[in-house]
Amino acid sequence: MLRFDPGEDRKLAEWPVLVRYFEALARASDRVTYRELGKTTLGAPFGALVISSPQNLRQLDRYRQFNARLADPRTLRTMRATQEALRDGKTVVLITSSIHSTEVGGHLAPVVLAHRLATDTSATTRAILDNVILWLVPSLNPDGVTIVTKWYNRTLGTPAEGSSPPELYHHYVGHDNNRDWYAFTQAETRITVDSLHNVWHPQIVHDIHQMGSEGARLFLPPYLDPIEPNVDPLLVDGVNALGTAMAWELAGQGKTGISVNATYDAFTPARAYQHYHGGVRILSETASGRLASPTDVPFDRLQARARGFDPRERSWNFSSPWRGGRWTLRDIVSYQTDGAYALLDNAAKYRERWLANFLTIGWRAVLGWREWPYAYVIPARQDSVALSAMLGILHRGGVEIRTAGQAFSAGGQRHAAGTYVIVLRQPYASFAKTLLEVQRYPDRRLYPGGPPERPYDVTAHTLPLLMGLNAVAVQDSLRVPLSAPVVPRAFTPAPPLATAGPRVGLYKSYDAAMDEGWTRWVFDTWKVPYTSVVDSTIRAGGLREHYDVIVLPDQSPREILDGLPSRYPAPYAGGIGEEGGESLRRFVMGGGTLVALNDASRFAVQALLLPVRNVLEAVPDEDFYAPGSLFRLELDTAHAIARGVPREVAAWFQGGPAFEVLDSSAARVVARWPSDPTRILQSGWVLHPERIAGKGALLEVQLGTGRVILFGFRPQYRGQSLATYPLLFNTLRGR
Repeated sequence: MLRFDPGEDRKLAEWPVLVRYFEALARASDRVTYRELGKTTLGAPFGALVISSPQNLRQLDRYRQFNARLADPRTLRTMRATQEALRDGKTVVLITSSIHSTEVGGHLAPVVLAHRLATDTSATTRAILDNVILWLVPSLNPDGVTIVTKWYNRTLGTPAEGSSPPELYHHYVGHDNNRDWYAFTQAETRITVDSLHNVWHPQIVHDIHQMGSEGARLFLPPYLDPIEPNVDPLLVDGVNALGTAMAWELAGQGKTGISVNATYDAFTPARAYQHYHGGVRILSETASGRLASPTDVPFDRLQARARGFDPRERSWNFSSPWRGGRWTLRDIVSYQTDGAYALLDNAAKYRERWLANFLTIGWRAVLGWREWPYAYVIPARQDSVALSAMLGILHRGGVEIRTAGQAFSAGGQRHAAGTYVIVLRQPYASFAKTLLEVQRYPDRRLYPGGPPERPYDVTAHTLPLLMGLNAVAVQDSLRVPLSAPVVPRAFTPAPPLATAGPRVGLYKSYDAAMDEGWTRWVFDTWKVPYTSVVDSTIRAGGLREHYDVIVLPDQSPREILDGLPSRYPAPYAGGIGEEGGESLRRFVMGGGTLVALNDASRFAVQALLLPVRNVLEAVPDEDFYAPGSLFRLELDTAHAIARGVPREVAAWFQGGPAFEVLDSSAARVVARWPSDPTRILQSGWVLHPERIAGKGALLEVQLGTGRVILFGFRPQYRGQSLATYPLLFNTLRGR
């Protein structure tokens, strides 16, 4: 049906073809069932395979109930019920693939794995089928499979062969779709959580990815430190044991270039839903090619320095270096498929241990951890939209939310009846605590006194700060009657602009920026009318005739100016260029409003010759560093941009500028970072905050009859920072 052997050079399939293959496999095999779970962002079928022995498939509901009881030990009323669930239950494994659509081995490894499990008669496969229930999601981003495949086939034999498409491969969030596993903003995340994670409660989740081509051939856990502190230690041990066991199995097959305890840490919950729901998450990262085209990587081109190991040298966590050479799609598919099979073999062999440890983790969560607060108290009289959004996230994550039956005092404060209470003595208490508490990321250096050691992602995820809400940790038990778990009111954003609002243009670079996609998602979700504006439109000029406001999402000045390289076909190569910069200047001079977010503000300052200096320009990491943190923002509430916003809110800072005004007659500070450096950081990590103390964070600069709004932060960060949304929306309203 595919008409090629999965792993063959330069051969990919679009998503509808893969769906037809999986449907045909399910019809042909009594070991496989295909289910459509919902629709993707662009309306494609989102499907999954359940694979097990025919006997197990006939009793799926029975095994689902066993696992649900183990996930919540409070439902195990008797010792007999516990023994039955442990004796008769199966290890539930969820394997997900192809969330990042340019990691094309993930399009095809599920085909090979599913076919092997459907047809193989070996003792190992029979044991897997008997002892494991596998849910296989062939792609967490089906839309992207088709986007990347179409682009790849279009550019075969051209200079652009093997390049990334000139658009986000997830309609809204591109590569950030694997940073959505606590905010649940995207359809694909919600489908997977609602239909699989929260229904089947897998003991093991295996997430198949690819990485760069010039390091290891395969990464497997253990992860690097830091581990997010609320992850159960027994779960961490399970991750370490399983990842190492997989690496050992693959090494025994002769595979080289396998790294463990390198490159990737396990701090952020944005990538690891299951770490807070009782199961292990095994991330595998296989080296990439040029999409489906082979690549040649000589040994001396392997990265001399990699995080946690050197791919040219043998070490305890990189025991058998790859010697370089040609790396093909077949290599990628082989590493991915054999790794997944080794994981399933372990899940089958140690079924009893996986189930017993899963139950132990559940009991420890229900009984509570001594050093944790007893509960979080969340006042009901807060911003209703933000409160609904935050409670909705916790509820989707399986957290039990209760309300107080009467007024009570806790932590020296008085709380009204109806206050929300989250007791941290429940199965998914760690999910709640992780998202409600302030993060104190450790100060990690490459060597003592040296530059910072970069985290893999970001260092803060405190929802109350992001959403402008108050949540109070209470140490002692509450003496107040609590309701049964409640379902919070649905999150329903209201349009911030009138129907006849300004004409908004949103810049959309062909060098696709995730922040542009997030901004589109925010505008679409909140019903903000806009038009996407591409490079050629900006270069053509006459912008004032069509737009009142143009928004530049977070993107580097180089990417905005230069765009994609010349190997891309027209109209994709090049950015707005100097011509486009001059066009934007004329737009502002003629009365338009240019809104620049985060790094795009550096472009605006440079291209429009604004009387502003970025005090962080060319400052090295050892002199200032904040890799995704929440900072305290002080606002001039008399300014129209700060209308309706408290005097202090938390703002998301990640790689942005900090401003010094050079001409106060032309530029006004709307918001600044506190003058006291000790007050800047609210959650996460920062080095040398004194560099930005008292500096501008949000400016309005007059230019001609128009204005430029410079944000030194991302006010719509990953669809989460509702506290600073109004600042962005207010810039669209005009003066």
